[in-house]
Amino acid sequence: MSKKQLRPIDAPFVALGPSGVAIRDRLKHLTTEDDKVLRLVGEHLGNLALLDLKARCADGNEHSTDTWAARKQGLTAASSSRWAGSITKATHDQWALARRCQLAHIQSLEAGVRTLMHRLSQPVGEKGTKRAPGGYRSKGEWFHKTRRLHTLEHRLDRARADRDNGVVHVVRGGRRLLNTRHNLAKAQLTEAEWRRRWETERWFLAADGESGKRYGNETIRVTPDGEVSIKLPAPLAHHANTRHGRYVLASKIAFAHRGAEWTDRITANRAVAYRIHLDVQRGRWYLTASWQRPAVKTIPLETARAKGMIGVDTNADHFAAYQLDRHGNPVGDPHRFFYGLSGTAQYRDAQIRHAITQVLHWAKRCGVAAIAIEDLDFTAEKTREKHGRKKRFRQLISKIPTGKLKGRLVSMAAEQGLSIVAVDPAYTSQWGAQHWQKPLAAPRRKMSRHDAAGIAIGRRALGHPIRRRTAPPQHHQSDGAGHRTVQADRDVRGREGTRPPVTERAHDSRARTETTRGTRATSASKTVWDARSAGTWVQDPLLITG
Repeated sequence: MSKKQLRPIDAPFVALGPSGVAIRDRLKHLTTEDDKVLRLVGEHLGNLALLDLKARCADGNEHSTDTWAARKQGLTAASSSRWAGSITKATHDQWALARRCQLAHIQSLEAGVRTLMHRLSQPVGEKGTKRAPGGYRSKGEWFHKTRRLHTLEHRLDRARADRDNGVVHVVRGGRRLLNTRHNLAKAQLTEAEWRRRWETERWFLAADGESGKRYGNETIRVTPDGEVSIKLPAPLAHHANTRHGRYVLASKIAFAHRGAEWTDRITANRAVAYRIHLDVQRGRWYLTASWQRPAVKTIPLETARAKGMIGVDTNADHFAAYQLDRHGNPVGDPHRFFYGLSGTAQYRDAQIRHAITQVLHWAKRCGVAAIAIEDLDFTAEKTREKHGRKKRFRQLISKIPTGKLKGRLVSMAAEQGLSIVAVDPAYTSQWGAQHWQKPLAAPRRKMSRHDAAGIAIGRRALGHPIRRRTAPPQHHQSDGAGHRTVQADRDVRGREGTRPPVTERAHDSRARTETTRGTRATSASKTVWDARSAGTWVQDPLLITG
């Protein structure tokens, strides 16, 4: 039987800290004129953004700085130079995001085509292995999968052609909201409600900051006392209520979170970007301020390991966390932090933030300096072709928050002075359950597979092997109380078992066990002085000389 080949395991690393900050506050006590001006500006700039996105998509791979400058010049006449700069930058960001999503879609199609071709090449009913799937169950399923293969190949060819020609498919306002128009009854919306959401999502009321300018932003300016003013586009300049074509809102802003940091930035005239948006469901206006942080050098990995680690296993409905000291020994009992992912996007986001906050507070009480998580990526695991009939399993891994969770955990942990150590997720659940679930189970301590995986993640982040070492033998037994596992390599079977009897470790144990069972003779010595002789000793009276 051939030994199973394990894939290489990447070394753990300290995740980079957050690169930006965003805070939000509500625009309260707006007058009717304020609401009217905000709607007019958002609609006008939204139309310009639509035209600019269309022009950028038409340029495709032929885009250059000259075409960018020409587009910006054309928008300046209908708005202003700063509004034109914000619109063109947002357009480029949206086009670049569409290109990245297009590449991910192509890779997903390629993975599906490879899996289908492999399974179709196998005989019907052929069983698969852990490394490669087998054939399909019946001829009918085999036939339907051939049609599925042709469909995916057609989609793949079309996606590759679009990418080569620089063609992307984007919808300003969101494709999901666009498709909701055809399922209003399921979304519990009327046509008028959907229309209001659709128009609001296509507005544009965002302005990038500029260092050196007054309060860090000349287009949407917010003073330290909370006064908000907007530079109106040229066609709407007649609505201005102050000098230089600006409109001052009646609402005052007061950021409760990071307010001091925001005040320091605008007082020093450092860049701050602002975005004004309307929540249609609540009928409320909000203002979001954001700025970039300088690249912060992360702490060394050894420093993060000095005070131990919290190992966190991410699941579809909870975090399973366990505290470990710097030697890799579990401390205390397992902790589980539950969350729900079945509601709206805002509800799911709030649940994740609440669970992460609980983990961070517990980590601070434990006194550790870092939290270990798995560097998960289920992009290639969600395809129908990989798991076939396992629809519930595909839904399970689709619910696990991976990318958003890691980014949010890093940003929230940085505020608590904690670091995040990302580890390779290979075999953590399997080896954790094998070596830690049963030994730590007790009548008053229920250990799950996920709790044991948290220990495995923490030990890998600390640089220790996941496998649990047994206690050393006593001095009078062997080896001066050295670890028995050091006598065997990690891939040797049975190295975690009990030490064999002394009789079976003698150099002639096999020969003696075949002849005399149940008795133990003294082992023959290899030295000259202790060698046994078969004869008897007799003293001769005379010296033999010849």
